[in-house]
Amino acid sequence: MLPRAWSNSGYRGVRARPSGMFYAEIRSDGVRLGLGMFKTAHEAARAYEAAAWRLSRPRSQMNFNDARTCLQVQDLAPPPRLITDEDRHEHRKQEHRLLIAEADEYAMAE
Repeated sequence: MLPRAWSNSGYRGVRARPSGMFYAEIRSDGVRLGLGMFKTAHEAARAYEAAAWRLSRPRSQMNFNDARTCLQVQDLAPPPRLITDEDRHEHRKQEHRLLIAEADEYAMAE
């Protein structure tokens, strides 16, 4: 099996966004876990690294070799809030409801 290609940021699990920010995510048991948006690719890669350690990933799936234990990784990158597909779906539903409420207010004002 061929090794996985690195993303456009140069780090595994990190993607550059058009806004200039970097988005980190990791997959676990078929579920995509969003780790958040970061100002630099390095910060996003550290968040990926911390999540990979917590998920007991092999060292070959890590971005850095300087941390030898999960505790060292936690010192370098605090635990991120995981954003699941369910969170995204709920957020879209709330946005849709808000748009409907705004449209109703506009119609009533007319």
